[in-house]
Amino acid sequence: MEHDSGVSEEDEMKVKKPKGKHDKPKPWDEDPNIDRWKIEKFDPSWNEGGMLEVSSFSTLFPQYLEKYLQEIWPKVKSDLKGHGVSCELNLVEGSITVSTTRKTRDPYIIVKARDLIKLLSRSVPVAQALKILNDEMQCDIIKIGNLVRNKERFVKRRQHLIGPNASTLKALEILTGCYILVQGNTVAAMGSFKGLKQVRRIVEDCIQNKMHPVYHIKILMMKKELEKDPALADENWDRKNVKQKKTKSKEKKPYTPFPPPQQPSKVDIQLETGEYFLSDKTKSAKKWQEKQEKQSEKTAENKRKREAAFIVPEEPIKKDSNSKDDREDVAAMATSLKEKAKAFGKQNLVENVNVEAYIAESGEKPPKKKSKHRKT
Repeated sequence: MEHDSGVSEEDEMKVKKPKGKHDKPKPWDEDPNIDRWKIEKFDPSWNEGGMLEVSSFSTLFPQYLEKYLQEIWPKVKSDLKGHGVSCELNLVEGSITVSTTRKTRDPYIIVKARDLIKLLSRSVPVAQALKILNDEMQCDIIKIGNLVRNKERFVKRRQHLIGPNASTLKALEILTGCYILVQGNTVAAMGSFKGLKQVRRIVEDCIQNKMHPVYHIKILMMKKELEKDPALADENWDRKNVKQKKTKSKEKKPYTPFPPPQQPSKVDIQLETGEYFLSDKTKSAKKWQEKQEKQSEKTAENKRKREAAFIVPEEPIKKDSNSKDDREDVAAMATSLKEKAKAFGKQNLVENVNVEAYIAESGEKPPKKKSKHRKT
């Protein structure tokens, strides 16, 4: 069916204007003088009429904080009164309540007051907690108690986050620009939105054992250095990041559609050994006998270990120098030396003979030796 103008319905659908026809670049979108992340300070003239309804928040606090809260309550009350917020400390129920009044002008201040009582109930010092009332300061309560089931693992990983002498925590505070307090099953953090996002990621990665906080610290330090170089502003920094080394997992077994063979049950093992048909009295006697044998072996081993300390060590045996073989060797060596000396002496006599002296001496008679007479 066609209209009087001669245009069909299908043509009308095609002629429809595309979506986003008003999505045109505005002159203030690319204005470098406008800072869109800046949080402007609230002016009471923006809300002169005040609040129409009363808003209130309350939270519980542990009993050990009761005395501390009583001491600091006058300061908290005076600071909140300046913002037009009333507060109440109920020691009977153990709760803190904040609510708006007729003098309240800033609609968001009640949310800030709620964050204040949350931080106070988590043992944050009052001087630090009162900074949350500033517009540029935000807070985040990270629950870490339900991330790990095993309590020993939880305590160990929480200690990784704190570090020795709280050194890891201090390094994270410097690099992220946030105040961090680990208390029980929660981590309270205060700072800018960017810093809080980093802190949450680091805390969750640490408790879930995805990455150690030390690696996060190295990455943040590297990013701080890269931010200083304007040439690297438009580059991707992922390849420069430090990555935690993963341990090699065991090789996966090849897939088979057949299930593994069924393991024999206790009854099957008893049937094989014949223990199943024994009476209860015989079974208990057999168990007692095995227990006694193990016990006797253990006592004998312990006794042997105790007596080993009193055993005299064996002294090294020295060889006897007067043995028969040694004597024969010495005698043979002495006779060979004598023979060599005689041969050497004869050779010297033959070589060094003086003919004239020999002839002169031969004409003279040799002197007689004096004989020794024994006295009778």
